[in-house]
Amino acid sequence: MPETTAGDRGMTTSAHGHGPAPRATPRVRLVLALSVLPALVLTIIGLVTLWPGADDRVDRIPTVAEGGSYLRADVTRVLPEAGLLEVEVDGLVELAYVPPEAIAGGVEAGDRIKLLSIPQAPDDGVAYVFVDHVRDLPIGALAIAYAALVALVARWRGLAALVGLVVALGLIAVFTLPALLAGYNALYVGVVTASAAMFVVLYLAHGFSARTTTALLGTLLGLGLTAVLAGWATGAARLTGMTGEDALVLPSFAPEADLRGVVLCGIILAGLGVLNDVTITQASAVWELKTIAPHLSPVELFRRGMRIGRDHIASTVYTIAFAYVGAALPVMLLVSLYDQPLGDTLTAGEVAEEVVRTLVGSIGLVAAIPLTTAIAVAVVSAGGRGQAAQSDAVDHVRAPGPAQEPAPR
Repeated sequence: MPETTAGDRGMTTSAHGHGPAPRATPRVRLVLALSVLPALVLTIIGLVTLWPGADDRVDRIPTVAEGGSYLRADVTRVLPEAGLLEVEVDGLVELAYVPPEAIAGGVEAGDRIKLLSIPQAPDDGVAYVFVDHVRDLPIGALAIAYAALVALVARWRGLAALVGLVVALGLIAVFTLPALLAGYNALYVGVVTASAAMFVVLYLAHGFSARTTTALLGTLLGLGLTAVLAGWATGAARLTGMTGEDALVLPSFAPEADLRGVVLCGIILAGLGVLNDVTITQASAVWELKTIAPHLSPVELFRRGMRIGRDHIASTVYTIAFAYVGAALPVMLLVSLYDQPLGDTLTAGEVAEEVVRTLVGSIGLVAAIPLTTAIAVAVVSAGGRGQAAQSDAVDHVRAPGPAQEPAPR
C-alpha cells in the first residue's frame, strides 16, 4: 500500500480547515425563540382582534345589470367608422359596440375579447359591448414559466417560497382588504399583515433555523421603524389619498374606509419584499463569513458583513426608485408636461404619495441592514465558540508529524 506522507496529511488538514457552517447552541436558539415569540403572539392577537366579521363586510359593487352577463368572443372584423366590432359568439356572428380608445389601442381581427351582454338591446339590434381583451393565455404562460424557472434553479426552496407568496397574497385578500374597507385602524392592519406574511414566507422558504430567525428579527425591526415613519409622514405631509379616480369612487361604496389610512398601510406593505430580501441575504452573508473564517472576532465579522451590507444599501437606493419610475411612467409623462417647477411637481398629489412611500421604505430598509448584521454576528459568535474549540482540537490531532514506517506485512 502507498505511504501517506506528512504533506498529504497537511493537505487533508487544510481541506477541512473551514469546517461546517456554525450552528447555534441550544441556549442561543432559546434566546432567539423568546425574542420572536412576543411578535408572534401579538400578530396572532392582532389577526383575531382585527379579523372582519360578517357584519363588517362591505357589499360588492355590481358590474352587470339585471339580466346581463359577461362572455368571451373572437373578433372577426373591425368597423371603426361605425364604432362596432363584428364578433363570433357561440358560433354566431354578432355586432358589439367598441369605444374609440379601444380601437386606438389596437383591437384587431382574431383577438379574443370579453363582452358584456345588454339585457334589452337598443333599436339597432346591437346586444353586446366591448369590455376588455382576454389575457389568460399570455399571463398564465408567464406565471408557469416563472414557477418552472424558480423550481429549476431554487428547487424545493423555490417552490416553498412560491407557496409562501400565495399564502401571503391570500392573507391580504381575506384579511387586509376587508379590514381596510370596514374602517379598522390602518396602522395596526398593515403591521399585523406584514408581520404575519413574514413569519409565513421566511420560515416556508428558508426553514426553521437560527439563520432564518435572525433575518426575521431584522425584518421585524425594520418593519417597526417603517410603520412609525409612515404614521408620521402621512400626517406631516398631509397625504389624503384623494388623488386617483379609484380613490374618489371608493368612499361611495365603502364609507367607513379611511383613505389616508389606506395610503399608510400601502407604505408599510410596499417595501416588505425588498426588506425581507436584504435581511435574509445579510444573515446568510454573516454565516458564510463565519464558516470561511471561524476565528474572526465579532467586531471584525461585523465590519466585513457591513461591507456586503453597504453594497446592498447602494443597490437598493436605485432599485426602489426605478421600481416606482417603471410603475408610474404614464403619470410621470403627464407631469413632465406641466408648466411647474420640479419641486412643486414632486410634492404634489399622487407623485408626493409615491415619493413618501419610496423614502420611508428606503429608510426602514437601510436601518435593517446593520441591525440584522449585528444580530447575526451575536448569534454566530455565541454559537460558534464551542465549534471553534472543537475544530482546534481536531486540527491538533490531525497535525502533521514524522512519517511512520508502514507495519511489516
